[in-house]
Amino acid sequence: MSKVTRMHHIGVPVSDLARSVRWYEDVLGIAPNGVTISATNPAIGAVVEVENASMRASFALAGDNVLLELIQYDSPQPRPFTGRNCDVGVMHLCFEVDDLDAAHRELVDRGVHVNAEPVVLQDGDGVEAGPLAGTKILYLRDPDGIQLELFQLPA
Repeated sequence: MSKVTRMHHIGVPVSDLARSVRWYEDVLGIAPNGVTISATNPAIGAVVEVENASMRASFALAGDNVLLELIQYDSPQPRPFTGRNCDVGVMHLCFEVDDLDAAHRELVDRGVHVNAEPVVLQDGDGVEAGPLAGTKILYLRDPDGIQLELFQLPA
């Protein structure tokens, strides 16, 4: 097999594409880049292992290096997201920010679900931060309950 040369995009299934596109742009500043696709096709269904798949997607560039694909399956009817961070296969998206405390205040003011107050990674109390010592982290949820992380590197 040829080696992977770079990551192209991260696909995130959502329940309402228009709502999610607006939320990611309004709350996180991740604006759609104008690329949208749709498919109702047996070959596409076979590739994604979803029988009778019908889907629509919108792409957005997060920062200068991560392409995010928000995908709504119209068929079959998707189940709501119920995964926990510890469940096998559940992934989270992590976005770097310059000022996590300001981001936290803005999220709270907007009524966004924030899991807990920001945490600074420091050695002690069951934490071995290693090279991430001094990094601030915050977890939140998007409108579908998908876990997201904000990450601020130490100064």
